[in-house]
Amino acid sequence: MAKIAVEQSLTDIKEALESKGYQVAPLKNEEDAKNSDCCVISGQDVNVMGMQDVTTDGSVIDARGLDANQVCEEVDSRLQ
Repeated sequence: MAKIAVEQSLTDIKEALESKGYQVAPLKNEEDAKNSDCCVISGQDVNVMGMQDVTTDGSVIDARGLDANQVCEEVDSRLQ
């Protein structure tokens, strides 16, 4: 099953993804993103300097405004 990196503040999303059988890892740094098929972020951090270094080839899902089920659906669709 795919490995999904999830920001630590998104506990409900982490649990929902685990219940669907995904391998979930905490997203704490660039290395976590590189080793994942998909990343889920909270959208809370603002990129003040406007830097956009690419660290992963996988999808990045911004969970702002989405509930856990919506995020799971988005992960499913992007990984198919």
